[in-house]
Amino acid sequence: MQTYDTLTEALDGLRQQGFTLDYNLKSDALHCQQTDIQLHPTDFDIVQVYRFEGMTDPDDSSVLYAVEDKEGNRGTLVDAYGAYAQAVSPEMAEKLRYTPEE
Repeated sequence: MQTYDTLTEALDGLRQQGFTLDYNLKSDALHCQQTDIQLHPTDFDIVQVYRFEGMTDPDDSSVLYAVEDKEGNRGTLVDAYGAYAQAVSPEMAEKLRYTPEE
């Protein structure tokens, strides 16, 4: 898996790999404004995850998910983690607990 130093670098790298849609996290789904598609936890897979810590503020932490839906559409989801993480349904929380396959 590719490593990146910054969130911007990771987003650029994933776009070059075809992850061109931008998803927003809702409590029980991912929403893409570009296509007005909602993906529920059973509709997509997490392909890769990258975590970034803020250089000066540990509260400034984010996680980047590379997402692929059942139709083959690929995009990214950026979310905070820690104190600023958004409340989500148990099903979505489980889906976002990505563990890479060995």
